[in-house]
Amino acid sequence: MRRDILLWPHPLLKQKAAPVLHVDARVRALVEDLFETMYAAEGVGLAATQVGVLERVLVLDTTSRQPHLQPLAMVNPVIVAEEGEQVYAEGCLSLPGEVEDVARAAVVTVRYLDLQGQEQSVRCEGLLSVAVQHELDHLDGIVFVDHVSVLKRELIRRRMKRRQAEREPRTGT
Repeated sequence: MRRDILLWPHPLLKQKAAPVLHVDARVRALVEDLFETMYAAEGVGLAATQVGVLERVLVLDTTSRQPHLQPLAMVNPVIVAEEGEQVYAEGCLSLPGEVEDVARAAVVTVRYLDLQGQEQSVRCEGLLSVAVQHELDHLDGIVFVDHVSVLKRELIRRRMKRRQAEREPRTGT
């Protein structure tokens, strides 16, 4: 089922997600919803917090630019190692139309549970590295604009407010 993506500065986007205690049918259904929602919005990643679910679950699919990879669903992901630094122009489904350069680790190793509840580990480079760090930030209540200057963040806030006003139905005469 496709879900609505929360738009920044929605207060739930600032909340930290809780760990998942059991990977069960409910979590697997959430993952299906996240993939469906992400694909419909033409994204490469989506965290559960972006659809209002405060649980440590995220999905990623960078195969459009990294065809040798597979889509990933991660439950309770944790970065266990990182190397180097890269700056990447990031966008976000919760901030449509906004793109800013963000510095992140170039390579990260992530430990997580798969959909069978088994512990896995993956080394992420390039876009996958950026995407997993971006989505992990969401699970910690951090949005990519928290990594930019106060001035840029305020300009983005104004643009988002203007876009929201344009989307709202007008009432009156």
